[in-house]
Amino acid sequence: MRVIRLNGLHLTLDEQEECLAAKAAQALSIPVDDIASLAVIKKALDARRNKPPHFVYAVKISLTDTVALPETLPEGIQISTFHEEPAIESSSVGSSGVPRRRDSPANAGGVTPSTCGLQGYGRVDAAPGVEKPPVVVIGSGPAGLFAAYTLAVKGISVVLLERGRPIEKRVEDVRTFWEKGVLDPRSNVLFGEGGAGTFSDGKLTSRSKNPYSLWVKKILVDMGAQVAILTDAKPHIGTDSLREVIIHLRKKLIELGCAIQFEAQVTDFIIRQDKIAAVVVNDKQEIKANEVILAIGQSADNTYGKLDERGVRMEAKPFAMGLRVEHSQALINSIQYGRWSNHPHLPPAEYFVTATTGELNRSVYTFCMCPGGQVIGCSALSEFVMTNGMSNSERSGEFANSAVVVNVRVEDFAAQGEPLSGLAFRSHWEREAFWAGGGNYCAPAERLSEFIEQKSSGVVGRTSFLPGVKAAELKKVLPDFVSDALRVGIKQFDKKMPGFISQEAHAIGVETRTSSPVRICRGVDGQSENVRGLYPCGEGAGYAGGIISSALDGIKAAQNVIAAINGCQ
Repeated sequence: MRVIRLNGLHLTLDEQEECLAAKAAQALSIPVDDIASLAVIKKALDARRNKPPHFVYAVKISLTDTVALPETLPEGIQISTFHEEPAIESSSVGSSGVPRRRDSPANAGGVTPSTCGLQGYGRVDAAPGVEKPPVVVIGSGPAGLFAAYTLAVKGISVVLLERGRPIEKRVEDVRTFWEKGVLDPRSNVLFGEGGAGTFSDGKLTSRSKNPYSLWVKKILVDMGAQVAILTDAKPHIGTDSLREVIIHLRKKLIELGCAIQFEAQVTDFIIRQDKIAAVVVNDKQEIKANEVILAIGQSADNTYGKLDERGVRMEAKPFAMGLRVEHSQALINSIQYGRWSNHPHLPPAEYFVTATTGELNRSVYTFCMCPGGQVIGCSALSEFVMTNGMSNSERSGEFANSAVVVNVRVEDFAAQGEPLSGLAFRSHWEREAFWAGGGNYCAPAERLSEFIEQKSSGVVGRTSFLPGVKAAELKKVLPDFVSDALRVGIKQFDKKMPGFISQEAHAIGVETRTSSPVRICRGVDGQSENVRGLYPCGEGAGYAGGIISSALDGIKAAQNVIAAINGCQ
């Protein structure tokens, strides 16, 4: 049997995937019976303006050995040798009581990182009579969860510490905040099981070619995510589905022997002779540890402060900030799809737009666009307001939103040798947003056209933001260089997407948590540059952004721990 990859097959909006075999046979000039099997590898929507939208596929095709392939192919069709992903051994993940989604195929089951560079790694036996402490993982966002999973499937003892609450309680706390404006600093959109991404669109896009990207997605599918994330060019889970996935992953970790503690904030680090010796939880419980994976997320300002106090080497890094812009989804569909915007087989339209600002020398770009979603308040500290976007798996909401942000350089906020000055910089503007919004966790908002024209009417229309909005001049809650660049950049957006600036569009402030303004310095072995046994990873360490890249960095940290345990470092 001969196996090939065929790229560039097109289906119209009204054609079913059952047509792919006939389309492939036509492209290859062979009878359809010569195709023994066909599987979708990748599916993408081509919706370039003024052309009928259509779906583009890459497929894996098995052909009989006697088939002769044509020397020339139709325009846009490409043949290549199909390369299997590196073998990843199957495990019993799917047999642990985790319910499969009805759209999950049997071969989308659980997998373990027993190959792809992990061959032979295992826990080194302690000396007789010596109890070796567990590996401590701090934080249960994507980096922490996948670090813990990678260790646990190798039989390594793991303690996972999460300062917030489990999903079930966390969802109730967040609902109370959104509906009543009552903030619980222990349990909110930023702190709790699953990390900040739990209340998001659940995007799984990543520019990384790391083979573990597929492994991460397969684990998510086995935990209940839609099987489509394995083939969609722009996969997402949605906050509703992601919450269920994380609960199932927690249960699997416990089954694998991982000890999970919620409401367990690490308040101190005990370092002896430049090596981690223990962590202190809630100012009273000491947990001995030779290896600590630090997956704290980017909003644990007090943890950054304690690391700085203990001399852990860190540095300031660039980030971005701006506003969250919201339109009706119908308008975005109309802009992006044109006269096809009402076609029932088209998904809610997305966009990604960039702009340059000439003499201002700033980049302006959209970030974390949420089709059919809502803008949410994600305060975690008293008297702070910050925004984010969130969508359910169906993306069926009335509104579309995206962060529109401007690059912030280290020299914009950092004094010489002050690694945490970026935290203070963004906190200042989050406090300004709190008071501009009325001091009750409502967000300051302005019609987008009025923000651009700098002519505020003091009136705003309906938005999706929870807990609520108050009319305000947004230029007062941003640095001048950010608001100036936004006005220039958004005008360029309107030229690329006519109608982007409209009376119905709103800007809501502020968007400050696109990435961490701090990097926890680490060496090539993944350990802190000056504290052995401490493995910073994920978004909070300044090395990742988003679910997939954070998960991959957590896996990498776990691999480095395993290598150290086995004396490979």
